Amino acid sequence: MRASRLLSLLLLLQSHGRMTAAQLAQRLEVSVRTVYRDVESLHAAGIPLYGEAGHAGGYQLVEGWRTRLTGLTAEEAERLFLAGLPGPAAELGYGAVVAALQLKLQAALPPALADRALRLQQRFHLDTPGWYADGDASPHLAAVADAVWRERRLRVRYRSWSGEVDRVLEPYGLVLKGGRWYAVANRPGRDAPATYRINQILALTTLDEGFDRPAEFDLPAWWQAHVVRFRAQLHRDDATIRLSPRGRQRLREVASDVVAGAAEGNAGPPDAAGWVTTVVPIESLTHAHGDLLRLGAEVEVLAPAELRAMLADTAVALATLYRPEPPS
Repeated sequence: MRASRLLSLLLLLQSHGRMTAAQLAQRLEVSVRTVYRDVESLHAAGIPLYGEAGHAGGYQLVEGWRTRLTGLTAEEAERLFLAGLPGPAAELGYGAVVAALQLKLQAALPPALADRALRLQQRFHLDTPGWYADGDASPHLAAVADAVWRERRLRVRYRSWSGEVDRVLEPYGLVLKGGRWYAVANRPGRDAPATYRINQILALTTLDEGFDRPAEFDLPAWWQAHVVRFRAQLHRDDATIRLSPRGRQRLREVASDVVAGAAEGNAGPPDAAGWVTTVVPIESLTHAHGDLLRLGAEVEVLAPAELRAMLADTAVALATLYRPEPPS
């Protein structure tokens, strides 16, 4: 713990400049006497640290002196934030850089901190893709990431809902959502960026043209607002359904949180067999048809009539397909 505290004291002075013993003690949650002892230890270790008495006094490092992790390159420092996500880092083309960075960090840390870092790595693992998919695979992801970093325009052949289209894009950022990579990019002459799923890029050329990324553009804030807009437009109608006890449980596993929450919140009292009638939001008849089929005979659609008819037709088709052949 003391080695960790000494490093924290050093980094506090490096970040904030002059600080009093009382300020350091408050930040480190120790006594002022402990701060005095720690400062003496840093002196003994050769750290150029000095103190001044008086009202405006305090401890500070010699001007121009900064601690650094030996061998840490500029590229490794830029990729430091990816160290906890080796899978996505590798997809972006930074796997080797992040691996080297982790080794250097482990070698540079004091033994107590290195042991703690290793324990954290062994106890917490981030696996971003969902259970039923490994995420997107795209040969163009690294090129898009490079264009984002260097602010270069891209010419892409893109598979959209309406078919294949050619676009020139100014990529503002990349987002990993549920194991899928998206580019947030603007088109020259447009006023607002849009999202483009990376694995739908069929061909890509990096142009020898730069662009000015708006200084006020905040990628996390923009993405959060985009998700809110997307969810608000996602469910445009309602369906009245009956769910068996098993169906209620399965719905929590296969449906979105919005649908599962609505089903529970709108559910009436169960009947003698445990079935409940409830109302759930749906995006479209086609999407609802596919989603509710996953529940099989554990759900009955009461309305709208078109959705009920679609499921009934599918049930008849399945029964015909799987009808046993009569014995010869």
